[in-house]
Amino acid sequence: MALHDLDIARRVTPRRITDLARERLGIADEHLVPYGHHKAKIALPYVQSLADRPDGKLILVTATSPTPAGEGKTTTSIGLADGMNRLGHQAVLALREPSIGPVFGMKGGATGGGQAQVVPMEDINLHFTGDFHAIALAHNLLAAMIDNHVHHGNALGIDVRRVFWRRVMDMNDRALRHIAMGLGGPRNGYPREGGFDIVAASEVMAIFCLATSLADLKARLGRIVVAETRDRRPVTAADLKAHGAMAVLLKDALAPNLVQTLEHNPALLHGGPFGNIAHGCNSLIATHAALKLGDYAITEAGFGADLGAEKFIDIKCRLSGLAPSAAVVVTTVRALKMHGGVPKDALAPENLPALEAGLANLDRHLHNLREGLGLPCVVAINHFVTDTAAEIGLLQSHVAERGAPCAVSRHWAEGGAGATDLARAVVAVAEQAPTTAPRFTYADTDTLWDKLTKLATTVYGAGRVTASPEAEARIAQLQAQGWGQLPVCVAKTQYSFSTDPKLLGAPSGHTLHVREVRLSAGAGFVVMVCGDVMTMPGLPARPGAETIDLDDAGQVTGLF
Repeated sequence: MALHDLDIARRVTPRRITDLARERLGIADEHLVPYGHHKAKIALPYVQSLADRPDGKLILVTATSPTPAGEGKTTTSIGLADGMNRLGHQAVLALREPSIGPVFGMKGGATGGGQAQVVPMEDINLHFTGDFHAIALAHNLLAAMIDNHVHHGNALGIDVRRVFWRRVMDMNDRALRHIAMGLGGPRNGYPREGGFDIVAASEVMAIFCLATSLADLKARLGRIVVAETRDRRPVTAADLKAHGAMAVLLKDALAPNLVQTLEHNPALLHGGPFGNIAHGCNSLIATHAALKLGDYAITEAGFGADLGAEKFIDIKCRLSGLAPSAAVVVTTVRALKMHGGVPKDALAPENLPALEAGLANLDRHLHNLREGLGLPCVVAINHFVTDTAAEIGLLQSHVAERGAPCAVSRHWAEGGAGATDLARAVVAVAEQAPTTAPRFTYADTDTLWDKLTKLATTVYGAGRVTASPEAEARIAQLQAQGWGQLPVCVAKTQYSFSTDPKLLGAPSGHTLHVREVRLSAGAGFVVMVCGDVMTMPGLPARPGAETIDLDDAGQVTGLF
């Protein structure tokens, strides 16, 4: 009988996290805050003390456009780290934390799979160290203080029709997307429409992941624009005197979390914005720490390269000065056959024509990464047992013709031993030449509309960009108010270069339509909400929650 990921994870005895930190990373016990025996936070003062150490090389793991067939970006990141460590390199993972909502929904967790996992798997996929809860509390404290300020006289003159700050929770609940609030008379606030987003879409999450210190965190929280006055002046969290208390709720969470792979290699899991509705990268603090603690820091960016890698470069690298030495593009034969028109239930038989048709999706991502963003690339073929020799050969030949290194990786079945070919290829590319600054899709001086247009036409292959009247007016207003220097963060479906999740492959000439625009002044970008993407997901017809349970011994079951 095939083992589930949770069964595989439980067959491995994790090392005590304090021992692993001391022996693998040189971190003494006094610099750790353990959460039990197998997970800990690294104290912020210690992380900041690493500043004078030289940086290792940064490896960015991204992927082709995701499909229900699976690409395995997180699994490949973990396998790559295990493979590098097997070759004698000090590789440290820096990944995102999972949101509980998708764990009980349909996406699953964020701890990898098979023999390439981080543990303790069930803890990480559930409450972990409470970072998401802290972020939700800080966000919702600000919402409560806005309402309270208005209730007690509204000294700032907030226009209640122009309150932008929504509430959040870390669960998929479509009924909360649009709600009526403040009903029941004057004692209960003022009646208005509002709504909830999932925590991963919160600006507080984005700030958390881009802050470099507690002081920077507090300053960014203070810059959050929550509303406008009747004469359209912005009202900030600092105006409400909320940012100090928000920082208090986040001060412990800001320390990065240390866990381990099944092969006892170090992994920092910290922060968790989604790539389709937020900027899709783990915390800058954890990435910097991994660079200081390892010869190689391996990180990922959410979903396909058109969302994750683009945002990693145009937002995270632009704001921080980070520069990847190599990018790994993860793909599978199965996923490319889906992009070539094969339905999920017909992927097992060999189908070379469909694979060849689906290669257009890989080509678009490779072009964007190499020619667009200036990153040297390695293609990782995440191996499935149904892959045939002819299919693997076709994919390898195609990549070779485009001048990119390519490696088949069997980390899911074999762990780090199955990823050593990939590890060698990545090390070779990363060491080939000095790391240079990446190229950005647009310039800081471009207008918001021009930034969006360049992104849509060069990365997504769109023919034009349109916007609802409200979105168009908001873009013009933000530009006039001086926010035009900020990068843009596109929220759209992850399944396609377009806004239509059913338009697979590499579509061109389509229209990118913006329906809503949100200013994230504290995070430092402007969110363009496109197509039908939702910032509060719903649960599927058969949510994962139906199979997750506790047995009589108190152990979690049904968790992947």
